[in-house]
Amino acid sequence: MSDSNQDLFDVVVVGAGNAAITAALAAHAEGARVAVLEKASKDLRGGNTRFTGGIFRHTYNSVEDLLPIVKDNDAPRDIIADPYTADDYYADMARVTGGRSDPELTKVMVERSYETVCWMADLGVPFEFSRVVGGVSTGDQEKIKLAPGSAIRSLHEGVGLSANLFRLLDEADIPVLYETQAHRIVTGPAGEAAGVEVRGPEGGRTIRCRAVVLGSGGFQSSPNMRTSYLGPDWSLVKVRGTRFNTGDLTRAALDIGAQSYGEWSGCHATPIDSDAPVYGDLKLTDKTNRLSYLYGVMLNLEGKRFADEGEDTVLYTYAKMGKEILKQRNAITFQVFDQKTVPYLEPRYSTGVPLEADTVEELVGAVDRKYGHMGFDKDAFIESIHSFNAACGEGRFDPTIKDGKATRGLDPEKTNWAVPIDSPPYRVYGVTVGITFTFGGIRINTDAAVTDHLERPIPGLFATGEIAGGFFYQNYPGGAGLVRGAVFGKIAGTNAGAMANGA
Repeated sequence: MSDSNQDLFDVVVVGAGNAAITAALAAHAEGARVAVLEKASKDLRGGNTRFTGGIFRHTYNSVEDLLPIVKDNDAPRDIIADPYTADDYYADMARVTGGRSDPELTKVMVERSYETVCWMADLGVPFEFSRVVGGVSTGDQEKIKLAPGSAIRSLHEGVGLSANLFRLLDEADIPVLYETQAHRIVTGPAGEAAGVEVRGPEGGRTIRCRAVVLGSGGFQSSPNMRTSYLGPDWSLVKVRGTRFNTGDLTRAALDIGAQSYGEWSGCHATPIDSDAPVYGDLKLTDKTNRLSYLYGVMLNLEGKRFADEGEDTVLYTYAKMGKEILKQRNAITFQVFDQKTVPYLEPRYSTGVPLEADTVEELVGAVDRKYGHMGFDKDAFIESIHSFNAACGEGRFDPTIKDGKATRGLDPEKTNWAVPIDSPPYRVYGVTVGITFTFGGIRINTDAAVTDHLERPIPGLFATGEIAGGFFYQNYPGGAGLVRGAVFGKIAGTNAGAMANGA
């Protein structure tokens, strides 16, 4: 490639989601000349961010701590929010990952979570209270109890977050190069990152720079890499988010000596509408999620329950529950509710078309008409509902806490919110699994610098977001993904900008 076909920037950021753009804005604040590379077209830009619910898990001591974040976008008059301390955050991370998350990286994520969200709010990203995802109406219908740690989300969810981040790029005059796929990291004589080779509308070229920030996501949209690292069952799963996160820069970083890190066989996968498209639909974004399984039962094609629907609140189980659904034949399951719990279904259920009937037998007939070609066991389905009803114990149903209202004598038991399904009309939603992002990636240190196999920083190379491994294993607490990306995006951009300026 000729010198005449090269560009020069201080910092090149690869990717255009939350993690990447926060890095670009932070680098710009250091006085660096920044360019953002986006593989997608302008219409499809934004990575997985546009498909999220926009929740940012961070620490706070009271509702008053949240007011500087929501500013004038929302009012707390109907809000109940218990404190969420750093100790709470550490405990949640340890519990859901089995204590495997990198302690140093986790400490930075937790300790800087609140200040980073405040920084984003001060930049001009609007936030609101997260009433819908994880929020539960109390006995007083005028009050909403927010999920601990997940009290805040970006205004208008991921769509709004992405739009506002791009607005901030425009205001800062940071160029975004669309339909530009980075496929190789260029290194200098000392092994430092010195640019990226790309394919774009003008063809192939080299974009030179003094520092590179990788914010290009995981590899969940690559059937090849899913099969190689997650296993053959993952080759045909539906992708909840962008189709462009195919792991190109993960492989490119490994090619120049970056250390692989984290659970490469793990991912965030969640229950979604069985009729959802193969890749994320920007008209639906995250609204294909089906996460109110806590208040009903889930059955497979064999007509059997296969998981404890009431193990914990939804933001601690939904990523795990997707993998359980994948284990079921055809990855098809059925969420069953009655009129006692239908009022507690998330509004996102309104994007689906449920099957409904006045008797369990009629309900099973409706399921069989749609899914019978897959080999559906009607008799076992009916028996499972009756057995579940008979096993429900005493106690008061309380959707705002783990109420301990459990079954007795089932395998698996339902350990919370076990109420009989006996108030027609009954409702069924067909559910499958959708992959959101992968857990394995490259190793970074607390400065967001990519490290080699001796854990030495590769000069000039930084990373943030889903491309960085070591944070999540087996499961993750909802809202931690966006915060991880923003915390380390700010760190990566700040350090990349300082390096480019010779600091």
